[in-house]
Amino acid sequence: MAYLFICPNCGQRSTASERTAGFRREAKGCRHCGFGFLFELLDDYYPAPNAAFFVCDREGRLIGMGRGSRELTGLSEEKVIGRSVNEVLGLQFDDGDDQVATALEWGVRVQRKPVAVNAEGDLPARAVADLFPAYDDDGGLLVVLTPTA
Repeated sequence: MAYLFICPNCGQRSTASERTAGFRREAKGCRHCGFGFLFELLDDYYPAPNAAFFVCDREGRLIGMGRGSRELTGLSEEKVIGRSVNEVLGLQFDDGDDQVATALEWGVRVQRKPVAVNAEGDLPARAVADLFPAYDDDGGLLVVLTPTA
């Protein structure tokens, strides 16, 4: 069986027959950029070239910013690590729900949700959000925001 993965740092997609790095229980790392762990996808997912990647822990706090995140928000990783993704990005989903909380609580993917992004010190922007929970014991969430015109 082949498992599909995506790197939150560079957006590189890959497949592998194992979910871990060899016989160890360590997460797989990215062969393309060397990032420490990958997110598993249940089906194939192709991020847009201008998509921004944000990695959260099981509490919704940012633990990493990947490709496109600085371009979308104007924020550096040093300013946001350890803070709530909703607080930092000012996410307001069009349906009024907290989709980040839903994905974390239920461990489900949330895809193609229109959202307003109002990152600190930046102009408001429109985007489409795709949220992927981590399927491991550590939990966490991959937030992919694709800017819209």
